This record gives sequence, C-alpha cells and structure tokens, in this order.
Amino acid sequence: MDSIRVTGNGPLYGTITIAGSKNACLAQMPATLLSEEPLTLTNAPNLSDIKTMTELLRSLGAEVSSMQNGRVLTMSGHDIGKHVAVYDIVRKMRASILVLGPLLARLGRAVVSLPGGCVIGARPVDLHLMALEALGAKLELRDGYVYASAKNGLSGGLVEFPFASVGATENAMMAATLARGSTILKNAARDPEIVDLAICLREMGAKIKGEGTSEIAIEGTDRLHGATHSVMADRIEMGTYMLVPGLCGGEIECIGAKTTLATAFCEKLSEAGINVEETKKGVKVSRKGDHVKALNVVTETYPGFPTDLQAQMMAMMCIANGESVLEEKIFENRFMHASELIRMGASINVQGGTATVAGVKKLKGAPVMATDLRASASLILAGLAATGDTIVNRVYHLDRGYERIEEKLRNVGALIERMSG
Repeated sequence: MDSIRVTGNGPLYGTITIAGSKNACLAQMPATLLSEEPLTLTNAPNLSDIKTMTELLRSLGAEVSSMQNGRVLTMSGHDIGKHVAVYDIVRKMRASILVLGPLLARLGRAVVSLPGGCVIGARPVDLHLMALEALGAKLELRDGYVYASAKNGLSGGLVEFPFASVGATENAMMAATLARGSTILKNAARDPEIVDLAICLREMGAKIKGEGTSEIAIEGTDRLHGATHSVMADRIEMGTYMLVPGLCGGEIECIGAKTTLATAFCEKLSEAGINVEETKKGVKVSRKGDHVKALNVVTETYPGFPTDLQAQMMAMMCIANGESVLEEKIFENRFMHASELIRMGASINVQGGTATVAGVKKLKGAPVMATDLRASASLILAGLAATGDTIVNRVYHLDRGYERIEEKLRNVGALIERMSG
C-alpha cells in the first residue's frame, strides 16, 4: 500500500492549476443515462472515483471513453441494457446512488445497492428515496438493495427536503427532467455543484430554473439530447491549496480558482491574516505575518463553511496564534484526523462535534494514518509545516479526490514523494 513522505522545508512559491470538480463530475456522469445521445464532459478530473463511476456506468450498458489523459469523457446511454447497480461497484463510492434517479426516469425501474465510501458518518439515503417517492416511485429496501419502479413513468410533484442534501437534490433533479409535469424542489441544496449540474442538464434540453436558490423548478420533457459541458473547477481542491501559504508561508496562485466558489472559506482566510487576491488567471494567496490568527469555524450547508475543508483548516489552526474552535455540524465522526495531528505535536481537544485547537509553535513530522479523503489532505498540509519527515499512510483515500497532488506541490517547491508499499 502506497504512502507519501512530506518534509517541511519552508515557504512555497508558484502556481497550481485547479482540476475539474470531482463532486460536480460525479453528479453529471449519471446524466448520460437520461439520453440516447452522447454526453461529453470536458475539464474532467483524472481520479479513482471517476474511474469507479465509469465502471458503474459501463456495467449498466453505457459506453464511456476517456481522452486527453482523462480530461475529456464521452459517454453514451443509447443502449442501457441493465438496471441493476451491483454491490461490488457501488460499495466503493457514496456517489454511486446517483444512478438511481436517472435509471428510474429512463427505464421505469432500478435496483441499486446501498452505497459505501468514506467512514465519516452514516450519511443515509433516506432523502433520495423520499424525493423519488414524491415523484411516484414505488420503493422497497431488501437485502441491501433499493428496488425502485415506476411502471408508467415518474410524475412531477412537490419535494420538500427537511434539510438541504446535495446528493438528494441532484438525484431528484435528474429524475424530474423526464417526469410528466412540473416538479418543485423546496429547501434544495444551493451548492455550486448543483448549479453546474443544472447547466449541464439544460444543455441536454432539460427545463430547469432556480438553481442556486432553495427552490428549484423542473418541467419534465419526453427526452433529452446530447451535449458537451465543461466541468466547473474543484472548490475543495482550490481551498486545500489556498491553505498552503497559511501553513508554511510563501505565495501560491491557484489557476482557474474563483473566490465566489467558496466565499465563506475565503472570508475565514482573510480573518486569519491571509491575503486573498483575485487575478486574471485565478486566485493568489499569501500570509501577512509569520503566523496566522486563531479562528472560530462552524461547518454549514452552502453558502456556509464547507465540511470538506474542515480537516484542512484544522491543520492550519494547529500552528495559529491562540485558540481556535471548530464545530462540525454536517457529519458525525469527522474529527478522526485530530488524533493523527496530535501525533505530530498538535494540541487538540475533541468533545462531540466540537474541536478546540490550541496553536503550537511547530509541528513535528511523524508516521500518520489517513482515515478519509479530506483527512488525507490535512495530514499532507500539516507535513508541509512540520519539522522532519511526515509519512502519510493509506493514501488511496487521497487518490479519490486529489489529482497528482505530489506533482502539484513539488512544482511549488515542496519536498514530497510517493513511496510504494
């Protein structure tokens, strides 16, 4: 099993190109199941999760080809021959549940295994199922699978989410595009990935409005056509690299980044004493002083502070001046990286969903274990600020969401290498 060695070596300078969004791409790929014509996604990230979704779509009969080192995905759902998404593939990734809505809308039936993914909380699929039932689906949970049917097709309806779920909103949006009549999604997620999916579906002929607000309206249509869509930049990868100067100094320009993708996060960087400057090519980040200031951070649904940047922010708070408080309100069990940061000399006290971080002068390199995707990134960041070597084990998590992270960090001067185990 591979590991990554990071040796802290001071300030880093240069540019890092931000890849296409993993989460946006994973939501758009199943949209190919809605049409007989090809869907092409450009600016796609080359990640293991994308490969897993490719495997899943192919298992259902879709054609998927990859060009330009994975940057361009061309998919065709003209011959969907199967409606069963099997456990052996679905277990690898939470986003696999996103084939449920499109299969049901196109074929009138679907059997999808309950998904797996990072162990950062239960993350149940009940809101996905509730939304599809509101559109007329008959559902049954049996032997770890969701059995769904709509013999006469789906019908438009009112879906009121008890809280804003990104995945459930995406599944409902896709299903509603081929439903008869009008669908209203209330308390819908407002994330940029939702907006990007709506743009992609509209390019395929869907009638959608209101994305980016808490109420999305969809008018069903008989068929969708092919399209070419450019996937938005990955705001979580963007945020991860924007933290680098806060940890070890220097100046990083994130090419393709936009502060509007993560406004709450950028505001916290400024509060910590980090310069965030829009440029013609992206966003430039540098630290104002020798140390960042302590912060209070609460994760929230968009447009609040993203839970997917909480672990990385904690790494920076470990060396901040003063005491920081991080409150996790989205997922339980998402402080598992804290114990690994403590191994590196951090002072962290976790009580339920709240972590109190007392900044220390310096972190020390140590062997650490990645527990999930974003925790992996936090340990890499901590290693950049530590003295000596940090060995991050179980980095297969990292490959799910960060494309060529070692190469990108080496290009700005980091001492980092992957070691085959």
